[in-house]
Amino acid sequence: MTARTSVKARRPLPRLVGVICSRDDLRFAIRMRNPPDLFELRLDRLVGIVSELENKLSMLPAPLIITARHPREGGANSLSIKQRRELLSRFLPRARYVDVELRSAEALASLLEIARRRNVRRILSFHNFSSTPSMRSLRARARAAKSCGADIFKVATRTDTPAQLARLLDFIANKDVDLAVSAMGIGKLGAISRIELLRRGSVLSYAHLGRARIIAGQPSLRDIRRWTSSVGR
Repeated sequence: MTARTSVKARRPLPRLVGVICSRDDLRFAIRMRNPPDLFELRLDRLVGIVSELENKLSMLPAPLIITARHPREGGANSLSIKQRRELLSRFLPRARYVDVELRSAEALASLLEIARRRNVRRILSFHNFSSTPSMRSLRARARAAKSCGADIFKVATRTDTPAQLARLLDFIANKDVDLAVSAMGIGKLGAISRIELLRRGSVLSYAHLGRARIIAGQPSLRDIRRWTSSVGR
């Protein structure tokens, strides 16, 4: 075995993220005996139970990613930038990561700076529910995320066709910026996209917690654990 092969074989497994979108998800997550590496709090979907959520955060058995998604990138409840900023600021002291859409990075720059000073890692994300952009477009967004101080660039795009999937796989294999990437496909080829992207180094893998998924192609935590058992082997 060469040194190159040995290093590749020891590639760290992706971190698993369980997505909490509802009161039922929250209750289930609290009871988990084998939790994922991280939980993502979809604050735009949890806005109706914020006080309950806040009181139960200490009961969650894994660190937190917080996000309040932009309405144009899948966010619920049509929250304004002011409402999203307030939600993120409220939960920032309890977060390990904060996820802000690249389109919102300028408007939420002060929040991202506070996160940096508090050693909360920053995920800058891009979601396209209708297609997968070109390699040139994806690379440009990754460079923009890097320039905004991202620790991770997250990209989720439509993968209904082999051509769309090929563009996303090509991007993660040939990105031209030194930045960790979490990539995932949505739609008909969503499941296979996530398997292949894990094998190519996607650093975070998101899953529903056994309840109804909110994104087409989003796997369960059990699915991802089965896939990652073979990653790097």
